[in-house]
Amino acid sequence: MNLLVTGAAGFVGSHYVRTLLADTSPDAPRITVLDKLTYAGTLANLPAGHPRLDFVHGDICDAALVDKLMADADQVVHFAAESHVDRSIAAAGAFVRTNVLGTQTLLDAALRHGTGPFVHISTDEVYGSIDTGSWTEEHPLDPSSPYSASKASADLLALACHRTHGLDVRITRSSNTYGPHQFPEKVIPLFVTNLLDGLTVPFYGDGRNVRDWLHVDDHCRGVELVRTKGRPGEVYNLGGGTELSNRELTGLLLEACGAGWDRVAHVADRKGHDLRYSVDWSKARDELGYRPHRDFTAGPGGTVAWYREHRAWWEPLKRRGAR
Repeated sequence: MNLLVTGAAGFVGSHYVRTLLADTSPDAPRITVLDKLTYAGTLANLPAGHPRLDFVHGDICDAALVDKLMADADQVVHFAAESHVDRSIAAAGAFVRTNVLGTQTLLDAALRHGTGPFVHISTDEVYGSIDTGSWTEEHPLDPSSPYSASKASADLLALACHRTHGLDVRITRSSNTYGPHQFPEKVIPLFVTNLLDGLTVPFYGDGRNVRDWLHVDDHCRGVELVRTKGRPGEVYNLGGGTELSNRELTGLLLEACGAGWDRVAHVADRKGHDLRYSVDWSKARDELGYRPHRDFTAGPGGTVAWYREHRAWWEPLKRRGAR
């Protein structure tokens, strides 16, 4: 079986590919990675020379290239996206191009070649903000940032492609994901790498914003369950089960790095900053057997240790434009 994985030189996509390549069973898939290698993607995330891995440097908006790759693909897992909220607030055009037009280019090619399942990786941010309780998959979409609006648009295009044409589309909407190989502009690797370098860390507003944290191992396990066991046309929330305010998260990271609150720099809150995210992942649990295995509150020490031991990986990336 030939699997096309987009955006797999990035954080979650590369972890997913490495996980699949570790499978040595006879029916383990051959994988083609399509990645543009933007600032957030690096070939260092992928096992060079693996016999079941082919890497193609290219853009998901390149219709001719996508069509060529899709002709040889049996299934697709689509991670490729612009994903940093602050960057989307500063300049939204790249997010619309990649997340919306790129997704439509892939869907069009999958339709032409009858490729499926087509697993589209989305985010809990498409739901907006929720004061109490948790979103189910039926909750109306109410995105707040250009990033989440572009992802919501892609979700709707994918679902429309299923309803109109019958393409086997499956969507995952995950919580905030953390773990090794995450580009150091996102909050956990940014805080950890800054603290390891003796720098301060930025603290938005009053720190009341709440996020549910999902380890990349659990995220990728959920994606694979959706690919292999999910139903066409369905959306599956993938949660981590650990809700933390930004203040609580900051305290845990400071403690894990042996730093104090004097290393925290208070900054103006993000525009349109959603207060709380929380997904109800009982559908994935009941249908697919999904459940997270990593409890963040047990301590972020493993992630901190990885960044401490892999300076050669993240220091060049920070020089490439992490904030």
